[in-house]
Amino acid sequence: MNNIRTKTKVIKIGNLQIGGQNNVVIQSMTNTKTSDINKTLEQIKRLKNAGCELVRLAIFDDEDINALPAILEKSLLPIVTDIHFNFEYAIKSIEMGVKKIRLNPGNLDDPKKLKIICELANKHNVVIRVGVNSGSLPRWALDKYGYSAQAMIETTKHYVNLLNSYDFNNIVISIKASDPLLMIDAYELASQNFDYPLHLGVTEAGTLLDGTIKSVAGLTPLLVKGIGDTIRISLTEDPVKEIEVARKLLNTLKIRNDLVDIISCPTCGRLNFDMMPLVEKVKEYTKQMFFPLKISILGCFVNGIGEGKEADIGVAGSLKQAVIFKNGKILKTVKEDEVFNELKILIDEAYQNWLDKNG
Repeated sequence: MNNIRTKTKVIKIGNLQIGGQNNVVIQSMTNTKTSDINKTLEQIKRLKNAGCELVRLAIFDDEDINALPAILEKSLLPIVTDIHFNFEYAIKSIEMGVKKIRLNPGNLDDPKKLKIICELANKHNVVIRVGVNSGSLPRWALDKYGYSAQAMIETTKHYVNLLNSYDFNNIVISIKASDPLLMIDAYELASQNFDYPLHLGVTEAGTLLDGTIKSVAGLTPLLVKGIGDTIRISLTEDPVKEIEVARKLLNTLKIRNDLVDIISCPTCGRLNFDMMPLVEKVKEYTKQMFFPLKISILGCFVNGIGEGKEADIGVAGSLKQAVIFKNGKILKTVKEDEVFNELKILIDEAYQNWLDKNG
């Protein structure tokens, strides 16, 4: 598969770079009340540990904006503020040191205010995310183009032109829809019309299962074409789940290679080995090990080592015992209750070798 991304500008958010041929950046949004500083920082820490690289906070009231300096001081991740409709919160966010704000210029009915935001953002090298959602298109776009990808693109052009008219170009674009097929059409058009980095996502995707399926359906056709510079998987869930899904998607598509990959069989009547708890234990043990390793956990000998031959390490179960193998070669046979510890030894060894080589 071709992992070359489409050509877009490189945008810097502090030390983080989005666009060009940089990694597709994984981001999420906190669901704590931003004014609860401790809970917000704790969630940011959990997101960071899960592999998140950029996090957005809702700035909904004065308590939220007043909490921002303390969060910025201690946050482990770069912060994006979502200022909703409030001009003052945009200004204060920038002055407090935020390097990216989420702004829908159509929500600001005063061009003078938008000009002030652009001038201040230029001064402080702040990125503005122009967000267009299918559910909030202006009447003029709907009247001319109907409810369509073209209406979303023309709306985005309008907003981008507004920012450009104030000499502002430090832009990331998102054109989200809750319908994955509409979202695909919109982003394909966006990649033809803009050279700004694109933030991909299916908005309001739903619960863990529904939201994952919708998001993967919408993002995969774009990512495999090289479209998309940063992604958020929007779930009605703990935001850490968003990161887990995003990382797995990018690694499955071989766009990134920084995740332990567990290969496990669907089980069948041949299973004489308590495999599923083992899979969960290994998954939990490796979830914060961001390095490439394939682990095969298969329920029987029939296809075991053959199907797992591409794995770095693995296990093939039998009646109350299992074969441990490495790089396709059998190392030993152990009792069922010894399997997890044997795998941990091999995982730790592989992780340490990777750390020694990569610093």
